[in-house]
Amino acid sequence: MKENRIQYEIVSWFRNNYCLKIHNPRCIIFSVPNERSNTNELSRMMATGLLSGVSDLIVILPSRILFIECKNETGKQQHTQIEFMQSITSLGFEYHVVRSLKDFQILINKVNL
Repeated sequence: MKENRIQYEIVSWFRNNYCLKIHNPRCIIFSVPNERSNTNELSRMMATGLLSGVSDLIVILPSRILFIECKNETGKQQHTQIEFMQSITSLGFEYHVVRSLKDFQILINKVNL
């Protein structure tokens, strides 16, 4: 399965289970687009805070923030992603690599929403 499909499934499942207006507190999941189509766009994005290696998703839970990198069964983290992971964990935050919706669901169930 493609990584963007895994990410889509995760976002869809999470938003339909934890991000509804009826939930209190209402959790948040979002992506940080860091793909670009040309050099001008890259320059503009870098000037406004683009950071290579940022995780695919950020999940904000009550008193907890998770940084989620989506990889398929054979996907490997790039060097910039490893550096970002090291920075995040050294600051005391959680960083997880998930390879499927099921991996993500297991993770969310562990953090006891």
